[in-house]
Amino acid sequence: MTTAPTATTAPRFDTKIAVIVRDDLADWQKLNVTAFLASGIAHASDDVMGKRYEDASGNDYLPLFREPVWCFTADAGSLARTHARALSRAVPTALYTADMFTTGNDDDNRAAVRAVTTDHLDLVGLAVYGPRGIIDKITKGLKLHG
Repeated sequence: MTTAPTATTAPRFDTKIAVIVRDDLADWQKLNVTAFLASGIAHASDDVMGKRYEDASGNDYLPLFREPVWCFTADAGSLARTHARALSRAVPTALYTADMFTTGNDDDNRAAVRAVTTDHLDLVGLAVYGPRGIIDKITKGLKLHG
């Protein structure tokens, strides 16, 4: 049986990963957006990923993030404010827009984002990675997904 880490056993990271999804999405959309955003953060830095896993039988598994991912929800206005905060602080940011639900591939996703100016993006999700204090300021006021 595995127990949850406590304040004395869990390492405190200097960086933080946060995923924010819009609160009015269907459950399948929240999960889909979260998965896509996490894949973007996996490329934010060379040290964001941990090492490969291996079970006791010798099976090899892909590496995961080296630190926890904080998952938040936000309404459209709070998501736009969070986006502006992230851009102003120049942290690695992944985004997902409502238009991306209508596409079927990466090329069309990029074209859908490229076609819209920043202030008109219909954001449904963001992910940010950076120094803990900066990410805390960017996500201030958001509710943890529960």
